Amino acid sequence: MSETTTPTTEPQQLVVVGGGMVARRLVDALRARDDAGRWAVTLLCEEPRAPYDRVALTSYFTGRHPEDLALGGQELWDDPLVTLRRGVRAESIDREARTVTTSTGQVLPYDSLVLATGSYAAVPPVPGKDLRGAFVYRTIDDVADLREFVETRREELDRPVRGAVVGGGLLGLEAAGALRALEVETTVVEFAPRLMPLQVDEGGGEGLKRLIEGLGVSVRTSTATSKIVGERGAVSRMRFSEGPSLDVDVVVFAVGVRPRDELAREAGLEIGERGGVVVDDACATADPAIHAIGEVACIGGRCLGLVAPGYTMAEIVADRLLGGAGTFPGADLSTKLKLLGVDVASFGDAFAQEPGSLEVVISDPVAGVYKKLVMSDDARTLRGGILVGDASAYSSLRPMVGRELGGDPAAYLLPEGAAAAPAGDLPDEAAVCSCNNVTAGEIRCAVGEGGCTDLAGVKACTRAGTSCGSCLPLVKKLVTSELAASGVEVSSALCEHFEQSRAQLFDIVRVQGLRTFSEIIERHGTGRGCDICKPVIGSILASLGTGHILDGEQAALQDTNDHVMANLQKDGSYSVVPRIPGGEVTPEGLIAIGEVAKDYGLYTKITGGQRIDLFGARMDQLPGIWRRLVDAGFESGHAYGKSLRTVKSCVGSTWCRFGVQDSVGLAIDLELRYRGLRSPHKIKLGVSGCARECAEARGKDVGVIATDHGWNVYVGGNGGFTPKHARLLAEDLDTETLVRTIDRFLMYYVRTADRLQRTAPWVEEHEGGLEAIRAVVMDDSLGIADDLDAAMAAHVGNYRDEWAATLADPDKLARFASFVNAPDAVDDSLAYVGERGQARPATPQERSDESVLIAGTTLEVRS
Repeated sequence: MSETTTPTTEPQQLVVVGGGMVARRLVDALRARDDAGRWAVTLLCEEPRAPYDRVALTSYFTGRHPEDLALGGQELWDDPLVTLRRGVRAESIDREARTVTTSTGQVLPYDSLVLATGSYAAVPPVPGKDLRGAFVYRTIDDVADLREFVETRREELDRPVRGAVVGGGLLGLEAAGALRALEVETTVVEFAPRLMPLQVDEGGGEGLKRLIEGLGVSVRTSTATSKIVGERGAVSRMRFSEGPSLDVDVVVFAVGVRPRDELAREAGLEIGERGGVVVDDACATADPAIHAIGEVACIGGRCLGLVAPGYTMAEIVADRLLGGAGTFPGADLSTKLKLLGVDVASFGDAFAQEPGSLEVVISDPVAGVYKKLVMSDDARTLRGGILVGDASAYSSLRPMVGRELGGDPAAYLLPEGAAAAPAGDLPDEAAVCSCNNVTAGEIRCAVGEGGCTDLAGVKACTRAGTSCGSCLPLVKKLVTSELAASGVEVSSALCEHFEQSRAQLFDIVRVQGLRTFSEIIERHGTGRGCDICKPVIGSILASLGTGHILDGEQAALQDTNDHVMANLQKDGSYSVVPRIPGGEVTPEGLIAIGEVAKDYGLYTKITGGQRIDLFGARMDQLPGIWRRLVDAGFESGHAYGKSLRTVKSCVGSTWCRFGVQDSVGLAIDLELRYRGLRSPHKIKLGVSGCARECAEARGKDVGVIATDHGWNVYVGGNGGFTPKHARLLAEDLDTETLVRTIDRFLMYYVRTADRLQRTAPWVEEHEGGLEAIRAVVMDDSLGIADDLDAAMAAHVGNYRDEWAATLADPDKLARFASFVNAPDAVDDSLAYVGERGQARPATPQERSDESVLIAGTTLEVRS
């Protein structure tokens, strides 16, 4: 967003009615371009929260909090030219006076008004639709009410809750996923002869049905609901026009949406034949002061129910408000979704409606895969396609619609052919990111003229890949190819001394059994090494279990912190962090840590990872501190290394009334299993005992959230400068499968990530993204699962505490002295100052004096 500039004249007033995703995009786009501060924006949001990601509603049932769904940051709402009014509804529009009256009675004047009211969930006129237990699936409040009802009903019944979803389209299958996440026995009822009738054909629908039924969800197609029967005012049974009735406890209607155009109707604006505010290609109504965007806009005779064309409309209106001439280019109705864990994608002329179309189909009912490409009659030009069960080729195929594929169409439907799709040869006008309407040419321009040299820069410049993320592999390929075409050498070299990448070096060292830096650089590098390659080689050797990090020449490879196994602080002292697995500690352990801190005069701080940091130690004091801690049962917490830091946990089922699994026990087991695992960057895990997510597992590199059936595991989250939410890798795993899954994920990351690359960018930039990583970890797509398992078993079996090993080795201990030529000397010029009331206590030597100086106060010592 551009910096706010104080306008030279009074800004014009823009009122935006609606608080959804498209409304947020409009305000974002306008403020990013309005450097002169020409418009002041008021956003009327009927819901009691800021705009959120409605597409991700289902994730609410798998551990995400409502606030996690918020779009963008708070900075937009802190802008002095933007006013967000939550829980406020627009009641009427006075077009002549150009005012909007709100539900609070306030009258807001406008120079321009934008209707972004979206749509509401349609409910068929079925008798019994208003019974308790009948829901729609549209807002956070809807899903929260559904969840509360199911949990309450489960307590009332002595059997599983039974549910049904009326509607087998996109929204219906999302609702079915929500019920399944709530452990409800679920049936999908669809009036059409197949699921997702607007997106897939008969073959795709049949494949989708088989996949979903394989997940334990029943499917009834060609079925019309005739009545919902109640018992004591609550849903109890569904009856159909044909076929047997169905006993249910909860029903979710997901039969479609209708535009919320009542405000425009009352204001006398033109309404489309099937609803929606009629607008032209500039998204303007017949009233020049009023625009409509998103699902409420009827453009080209139809309302569009996808977020991508809504975003395009928002950008057009922002352009028009600032004097531009943007027009709606037409809607890309391509979709790629994961419904109930099943990949579904459709694009272009998916139903081969254009005359002379040729269909190329690959169907494997056993594997649950259906793929179809629609080609021109000469089998050269791509017109559209449908992918069910495996949509990995979607990002490469969709931009090629209307263009020649340049090869055998069937090759694009095979797993090995998907990677060969012509990513770098796309014409400039080809749409790469449909969510944000970014073309291949814009991405190339960001690299060639905008100076972007990596994926992160291109995302920030163009917004490509910042919404659903499905286009990221293609965006990365375009960036790489454009850098090369611009004469910029795209090198994966670790540094000037090694032409290989870190992942390549890891495999070289592992396969050839190399054990020293001298061997490695002699055989595969040049020169003497540097501050980049030495720590990387040291980490690789440590990951492969080649001994203590201070053994032999390995000691010279370590960064400062690893070299002394403590964290250097800005005053030249060090901090010491003992491991506290899962945050569980005994009273005796707490007392031991406190006594160490007291005797050595250390500042103590409880960290965000549920352990205690001791600050202010001199290097020569470290062995003594370690010995006290080791004798008390503690070990190195590896706070100094690029390795596992902590496994955070809540109190779990042992104490918490909401807990469904022993999160503390699992966290301790995981921390003890992965302690000391050296990696490209630090690793943090979290384990939550229920979906309330008190351990903040979704912000960790690996997060585990308990369910009634086991554990859900999320990967690729982290905090820091670029916080990321972890993404779901697998659901309802038993503990053994969970541990094996995490083993493989971490070891695969250790082997293949770049230098200092956290798991979040690694997952994002990995070829094929999370889907490819899931295939490696869960399905052994590369045939390396046994090797990854063995490598983790070797790590666990070979683990030794680095503090204890150092204390047992006189040669290593000799390193920890203030002065090499006077190991017993202490620098008396060092002055330690207490922090926040934690005064430095006297040392045992000082206690023997007649008086001691503590924090500037002389105290008399009396026997």
